Amino acid sequence: MMISRLAVAALTASFVVGSAAAFAGNPSGGPAAASTIGTGAGSTSRTGSSGVVGSAGSAAAGDTSASSLGVGATSTVPTGSSSSIGVGGSAAAPNGRTMSNSHVNRGGNNLNGQSMNQAHDPGGVWSKSHTQTKVRGDELSSRTKSMAHQPGGPPVKSTSRTNMSFGE
Repeated sequence: MMISRLAVAALTASFVVGSAAAFAGNPSGGPAAASTIGTGAGSTSRTGSSGVVGSAGSAAAGDTSASSLGVGATSTVPTGSSSSIGVGGSAAAPNGRTMSNSHVNRGGNNLNGQSMNQAHDPGGVWSKSHTQTKVRGDELSSRTKSMAHQPGGPPVKSTSRTNMSFGE
């Protein structure tokens, strides 16, 4: 069985559109904006199962922006199983500090990926996006939280979660 490339392409396209919307709606010095999206697809048959989940998000405030993305997939057939995971992100602040950190860990049959991205400008303007994606046997999950802040108001937040299980 093969993971649907259409599902992965749809998630990626949604991430790009969401990022563009957050950036376009946030010219320099404009209001804070944050958006996230999550999706998944799966199939089972008498010969096996496969699934993919993912989530992504972006945030922007002032001249700062941050984004993150995670995708996890698994496929099981009578002769074995295969899993994969990918995470990434970015942060930008022309006049401030940025931090981007993405990594994948493997423990036994489990894969865990995390991407944390932040951008800070002087004066309390910041953007953050954090994605965690997990593949644990026949359970898949992905969660993204994005936040942006301008002084004088509360942070703007958006969170999405996607979970899938192929339990017997």
